[in-house]
Amino acid sequence: MDGGQIAALIAAGAFLMLVLVLAVPILRLRHTVDAATRVINDLNDRTAPLLGNVNTTVENVNTALNQVHTSLDGVNLQLAKIDTMTGHAQNVTANVANLATVISAAAANPLIKVAAFGFGVRRAAAARRHAETEREVRDTIKQQRRAAKRANR
Repeated sequence: MDGGQIAALIAAGAFLMLVLVLAVPILRLRHTVDAATRVINDLNDRTAPLLGNVNTTVENVNTALNQVHTSLDGVNLQLAKIDTMTGHAQNVTANVANLATVISAAAANPLIKVAAFGFGVRRAAAARRHAETEREVRDTIKQQRRAAKRANR
């Protein structure tokens, strides 16, 4: 076996270690994606009744408007009902907006973690290269000083 083959074996081992180290976050990311999928499915299941409530509220508003047009005696009472129904509709839309915010945060969070992990790996590799370069420079300076001391003796 010559030096090139040994270097190739070392490089292959290093690559294998890199693959093993990267496999763990990828598997965790898979679990995060599965959890996000479950949350989205749960959201879909919960949104259907909310939309049914919105339809009921709209139907009630239409009924109330028809009653206002046909009966001028109960105008104040009908306006109070419309006010209440509009408040309920606002609550439903606020809940849907909050759910959308939660879903977008859940979808973005794993992506941020992956990006941060990649940045950390790049930064650690750069720091390691920098440390190796500094070590080589220090060793070279020490050797030069030793050689200068020997030459002076």
